[in-house]
Amino acid sequence: MHIPPRDRSRSHHPADRRHDERRQHHPDLSKLLGWKAARAEADIPHGEWKKEQAWALRMGLTAADSIEDRSIPTFARGELPHYAGINTFLKAPYTEDVQEVGMYDATVLGAPFDGGTTYRPGTRFGPQGVRKISALYTPYNYEIGVDLREQMSLCDAGDIFTIPGNIEKTFDQISRAVSHVFSSGSLPIIIGGDHSIGFPCVRGIAECTSKKIGIVHFDRHADIQEKDLDERMHTTPWYHSTNLPNVPAKNLVQVGIGGWQVPRPAVKEAVKRETNIITMSDMEEMGIDKTAEMALEMAWDGVDMVYMSFDIDSIDCGFVPGTGWPEPGGFLPREALALASKVAAEGICGMELVEVSPPYDTSDITALMGTRVIVDVLGSMVSAGTLGKHKVHIDKPVDLPMGDYDEARDGKRWTTPAKQK
Repeated sequence: MHIPPRDRSRSHHPADRRHDERRQHHPDLSKLLGWKAARAEADIPHGEWKKEQAWALRMGLTAADSIEDRSIPTFARGELPHYAGINTFLKAPYTEDVQEVGMYDATVLGAPFDGGTTYRPGTRFGPQGVRKISALYTPYNYEIGVDLREQMSLCDAGDIFTIPGNIEKTFDQISRAVSHVFSSGSLPIIIGGDHSIGFPCVRGIAECTSKKIGIVHFDRHADIQEKDLDERMHTTPWYHSTNLPNVPAKNLVQVGIGGWQVPRPAVKEAVKRETNIITMSDMEEMGIDKTAEMALEMAWDGVDMVYMSFDIDSIDCGFVPGTGWPEPGGFLPREALALASKVAAEGICGMELVEVSPPYDTSDITALMGTRVIVDVLGSMVSAGTLGKHKVHIDKPVDLPMGDYDEARDGKRWTTPAKQK
């Protein structure tokens, strides 16, 4: 159907608008975030991406002559293509030598352990699941105008060697790994695993500093009873964390708690220790901004650092089916991301992302949500300029011994003596 020129809808793109136009029923597109973010992209450097491309060609050989894009290598290396390669988190460099983590602003660690699970196991595969789907992402976020590759440094140190049949030995391994990363000055980002790892993660940081640490914990479950099934399980991390001398219980803030899966022993312990609980209903009534403001005020009251623990089951189970304790009525994804970002903007000393269980996941959407929480937290700190804020408080760093292996003496792995000559 032909529409007369005078009846056609006019463009609202800033480039097409005349100064004399005043159409009040449509917003001025130039004042919306979309246009501002597009303009701001030009201010983000590209140097690290160019370095990545040059590195890929060096490591993967130049492409066949028929390939017109000469930045493409023969062997897949780095970010592209997203469907290929051996995945680290966000395709970040793999620090096989963990002595190198101090060269990076943040270090991703996997804690593949579900021996603290009391119902549905499977979170031992969480680090693999999150790393796999993280390949879908680029390091650039359009809305906040941050490119993680250009504005920070990130590495993946692989997985901690957990002990499947022994929760206490696993705790010791996790604390040791986290303390090593934290002591280096790099921000530890731990991917679980079930929520029992919360205690050894906090303990690993706490032993490297004399300063006090608060905790912001996103969850549907309180996780603060002393024991469950006669052991320290995924329902007990905050009881034992707040027993540490520099982790005050009054600075534990738990956001999103509620539903039919909060054990009464946990409630009694929360009351006894005077911790802080903000329920999902509280959040709905107060709104995201006020909830974040209250959480930050209580977590930071009289402490020097704040640690973030994010249980993926804090989000409504319709969005995250791949978890051991699914619970309806949790956060919407936008709410969870906004809250985590606002808490992170003040600066954190470490974080964990737990309870992603790939065997129960659908189309990797739970692992994807876990990935999104981590990159939003990092992006928020980069945007706010608070990444690395924790470094000044590392006054008791650990120094862990290395094994006796010398590549110059012993040769490269999986090479025959003939190949070494």
